[in-house]
Amino acid sequence: MADASRAGGKRTLPLAGTRIADFSRLLPGPWCSQLLGDFGADVIKVEQPEVGDYSRHNPPAFKDGSVYFHSVNGNKRSIAVDLAQPDGLAVARRLFETSDAVIESFRPGVPEKLKIDYASAQKLNPKLVYCSISGYGQDGPLARVPGHDLVIQSMTGLMGMNLDRDPQPTPPGFLAGDYAGAAMATIGVMAGLMQAKQTGQGCYIDLSMFDSLFYMNNIVLAGAMARLSGQSGMPMLQAFGGNPRYNVYVCKDGKPVAVSLLEARQWKQFCEVIGRTDMIFADEGPESRLSDHGERSALFRSTIRDFCASMDRAPLLALMEEHQIPIAPVNTPDEALAEPVVAARGLVGYTDHPVEGRIPHLVSPYKRAGLTRDARKDAPGLGEDSDDVLRDLGYADADIAKLRKSGVVTS
Repeated sequence: MADASRAGGKRTLPLAGTRIADFSRLLPGPWCSQLLGDFGADVIKVEQPEVGDYSRHNPPAFKDGSVYFHSVNGNKRSIAVDLAQPDGLAVARRLFETSDAVIESFRPGVPEKLKIDYASAQKLNPKLVYCSISGYGQDGPLARVPGHDLVIQSMTGLMGMNLDRDPQPTPPGFLAGDYAGAAMATIGVMAGLMQAKQTGQGCYIDLSMFDSLFYMNNIVLAGAMARLSGQSGMPMLQAFGGNPRYNVYVCKDGKPVAVSLLEARQWKQFCEVIGRTDMIFADEGPESRLSDHGERSALFRSTIRDFCASMDRAPLLALMEEHQIPIAPVNTPDEALAEPVVAARGLVGYTDHPVEGRIPHLVSPYKRAGLTRDARKDAPGLGEDSDDVLRDLGYADADIAKLRKSGVVTS
């Protein structure tokens, strides 16, 4: 497939020439800055000496380093600097002067204490886009409450959709709060960069994980929104377990499958394949698509349940794929990586790391469009690029030696 962004053999990435100073850690900020790095930005990861980003210590590991850390910190350079010391603050100020955007995820109030807040940075660089990522925002009643993913999800209504059937939901398998914050931060920074280019003025982005996931929960909140307007909110949209044709079932060998037979034509095709044409009803309309199917719900549920229970998963899936019917395995993480579609779409890449050996990473879905780097640079060691970054900021070797001797900068 030809690279759509190439002209005359040359390619310019969308954020080439853009510098991002990343003071964030753990997941939302680092995932955001990694994506910006994929798009060609020069991302400088600012870390605390000795400890670094806490995710460096998360299990599991490759030979030495955290898989988690490697998965969200590619295409970056790391500088380890003590921001609490005056000379460390001076390094941060030079970063503000020479960067296009800043990302941070300190607790509200900490940047002001360190004098690396937006007001301080904006005086040095009026075009700077400054994004603060936190659990609940910089103001409001929960501003100082730590915003970990589980409590974010629990408060947005996402985990409360089926409390009538399951009064104690299990922790979700996807970190929706973290990734909602990360995705919205990425979009916000890129929009801010475009605005700064057009107007010459930067902006401050108060990016709350709660706000971000709440904003994305328009379908989850649909019934409540109807009730807020004075309506009943009934019937409810059924995409969360109440629709028998959009649910999970267990096969004969005990392995689960996800069934997604929303449209009438898909249901008709499924019934014809399994020999249950008595379950096809001519009066089914588009309003039934995301309903619980009323009086027919139990019939549909037993039809699907009995069919799945009659076959082992592998032959069942082969039959469904043959007829292009959307029933898929509920994969374990290992099974997901082994899916043929993953290899066919090139979704896992590899790099040769000097310490870890040959290690995998997930490939950006934008790569096919030519919007990202051909190859991702490995996540950096703590302070691995301190000297190079300082030289880029105008420090002479003698000054760098002094910073190292005083412990302001380490590697």
